[in-house]
Amino acid sequence: MPKLNWLISLIACAGISSISLPVRGQAVLPYLPKLETEKLESQGLQLLQESVQLIRFQQYDLALPRAELATQLAPENYEVWFILGNLYIQQEELAKGIHVLEKAEALAPDQEGILFSLGNAYFQQGKYEAARTKLEKGLEIEGNSPEALFDLGNTYLKLAQLDEAIESYEEAFAKDATFWPALNNVGLVEYEQSDRTGAISKWESVIQVDGEQAEPQLALAVALFVEGKTEKAIALGKAALKLDNRYADIQFLKDNLWGEQLIEDTKKFLSNPQIQEIVSTSDEATSEKKEEAEIPATP
Repeated sequence: MPKLNWLISLIACAGISSISLPVRGQAVLPYLPKLETEKLESQGLQLLQESVQLIRFQQYDLALPRAELATQLAPENYEVWFILGNLYIQQEELAKGIHVLEKAEALAPDQEGILFSLGNAYFQQGKYEAARTKLEKGLEIEGNSPEALFDLGNTYLKLAQLDEAIESYEEAFAKDATFWPALNNVGLVEYEQSDRTGAISKWESVIQVDGEQAEPQLALAVALFVEGKTEKAIALGKAALKLDNRYADIQFLKDNLWGEQLIEDTKKFLSNPQIQEIVSTSDEATSEKKEEAEIPATP
């Protein structure tokens, strides 16, 4: 499954698409420090607006220093901490991101975007109970987020609550019929429950939704291979690995929540000589590209 870009969806969820700046009154206020505070906060929120725009263009390195400065200028505004925390997580600085998001939560404890983001971050840390708590609380406030439902499904899966995982995935897909990772993961769970027929049906449906995704194609190929439909399985497996040869890496599959039974069957499938041939070809092509990238340009 692809790594979901939480930043854009969470900004929308939190209502930060258009941050309102504080309005300055016409009258001259006698207390000068208050004027300075309002000015600093206004500058901080302007920086936050710039950061949000940069995030939309995926210019995270430029967005980060603006968000950091915004937290210094407007420390009582939860949005600045929310954006900064998500930027740290985007940069894979999980501990720092969680610490900042907890500051945002302290300022706005019932803001669902913060809860969803914390749940996602705790999941990445392997703190599945903490992830479940935040995601469930967020969904009590706003239950229409397929991304959050998907994350909750993944969390249930890690907690071995398989029925709850399927329910959460199916609810996510029901809310967005183009959100194929949710339906794909129902197949992953069903395969581990020895419901190969159900898993095959799910992956076939995913391919109908989006036929350019490697994961459901490879999973379906493995299942068909086990069923003895070797020719069709190999053709599908080759197509999948041409789309994304990372799925020939067992650790990559584990990172994408493939279960033990599917992993074992995938190892057998990948050992097939015809599949080995395309895996070797893909590895050689990847190595060549890496070597080309490392060759310094001629001055």
